[in-house]
Amino acid sequence: MSQRLTEIGQRWAQIHERIAAAAQHVGRSESDLSTIAVTKTFPPSDIEHLIELGFRDIGENRVAELQQKTSQQYSEPIRWHMLGQLQTNKVNHAVATGAVIHSCDRPRLVNALARAGQNHGREVEVLIQVRLDADPKRGGVDAAAVGELADLIEASEPLKLRGVMAMAPLHGDPAPAFARLEAASQRLVADHPDATWISAGMSADFETAIEYGATHLRLGRGLLGSRPDLG
Repeated sequence: MSQRLTEIGQRWAQIHERIAAAAQHVGRSESDLSTIAVTKTFPPSDIEHLIELGFRDIGENRVAELQQKTSQQYSEPIRWHMLGQLQTNKVNHAVATGAVIHSCDRPRLVNALARAGQNHGREVEVLIQVRLDADPKRGGVDAAAVGELADLIEASEPLKLRGVMAMAPLHGDPAPAFARLEAASQRLVADHPDATWISAGMSADFETAIEYGATHLRLGRGLLGSRPDLG
């Protein structure tokens, strides 16, 4: 076993215990949670280590890196996730990789995703990014506008609405923000029963996200360590 695999394995064992404890604390089953390993700036060799540890969901923040990594051959099938903000001129490249799109937040992007899905002849799984703070640079739609965007996604072939995604505010207690996200999810599911995903919780706040209904956790630094210095 390589030193790097051992390192990631030890980190994962510690995080896995915390995930299980957080789920148990709120009466949830740890088996109902999915963990997305965010490999931004980490090499494909780390993805192979993650596969050996049981991971099958890998997330990236940039389309160029997503393309580069999806072009590699891996020992097991991977479900890829595009997590970062998506520009319309990069949509075709993102859809070509088959990734789940977590950051849909405007009608123009919905239309672009639908066109790209039609061009590539594939279903595109989509989550609506909900903005939980006042910083528009972080992306996301106001919670009050989720329903309208959801209706547009559902009406747009070949898009498949999966649920909501959000990032907690950079400062302060994440609990109130995740509570708002959970409420937005409940309203969404009332009209779109299959849109049950809540993609929330990163290395610093995943336990709070679990408390407020997160189904998909996005773990990067806590799992893989400090990001490589790319100069």
